[in-house]
Amino acid sequence: MLVRKGGTPAGQVGIVTGGGSGHLPLFLGYVGPGLASAVAVGNVFSAQSSDAALAAIRAADSGAGVLVLIGNYTGDRLNFELAADLAEAEGRKVRIVRAGDDVASAPPERAGDRRGVAGIVFAYSCAGAAAARGDTLEDVVAVAERTIAVTRTMGVGLSATVLPTTGRPSFEIGADEMEIGIGIHGEPGRVRGPLRPADDVADDLLDSVLAELGLGPGSRVAVLVNGLGATSPEELYILARRVHHRLAALDVEVHRTLVGEFATSMEMAGASISVLALDDELTALLDAPADSPLVPRGL
Repeated sequence: MLVRKGGTPAGQVGIVTGGGSGHLPLFLGYVGPGLASAVAVGNVFSAQSSDAALAAIRAADSGAGVLVLIGNYTGDRLNFELAADLAEAEGRKVRIVRAGDDVASAPPERAGDRRGVAGIVFAYSCAGAAAARGDTLEDVVAVAERTIAVTRTMGVGLSATVLPTTGRPSFEIGADEMEIGIGIHGEPGRVRGPLRPADDVADDLLDSVLAELGLGPGSRVAVLVNGLGATSPEELYILARRVHHRLAALDVEVHRTLVGEFATSMEMAGASISVLALDDELTALLDAPADSPLVPRGL
């Protein structure tokens, strides 16, 4: 469990996150001013314990309540829900918000079952900025929920993660293959097929994201191109370039682009593209100061 230096400022809503290790800078990297107040982590790809989650909630609570902002994974939910119940029994105010930006993990009619992946970074930033400006717990919760509701992510994998506990790849994929829609733990994607040019891959990922956001001419977005652990920055910028060209053709303004490693999967080769549909308030919150030594510059 890691806590922001100096703790949550008095009277400010605390934000707690957590989950399994193996995804750096997620989750440890998002603790700091304008982001989370504390984080609880488990072993590689394993949920944090309820004890660590409770300790993080206690450490983040400065009197204004605590938002628990997590990915939508069973172990994380169960242990944080137990910790929240215990914290509330102590008289603390706790609310839980689950990110679910991975469009490949469930269809729109089951959006509540979707996994949280790299798009949760936008929620950290916007909710953290809302807390820093002095919003109430319910208002910070509303900002987090609104950010998640207009964030979509789609990924592609080209190689498997090797878990340190086994020393073997977590799944098999050919050297000349890729999988569209793969999850950050290697969860099965939508389509597996031969390697294709980067522009074609970017189009596939972006098409799935844009199909649900309903963006029109004059819309404003933030874009996050995330490496899964073994993909070079040069390759990520090629994807970002194609995304910019596609959005420009739709007359969609890209307010900010983040390129780097934000939510990885050990040494998996691959990437994901996240898009956040912005309004004036979310734009201001995204632009607010935020600081953490593990987060790529620009957030």
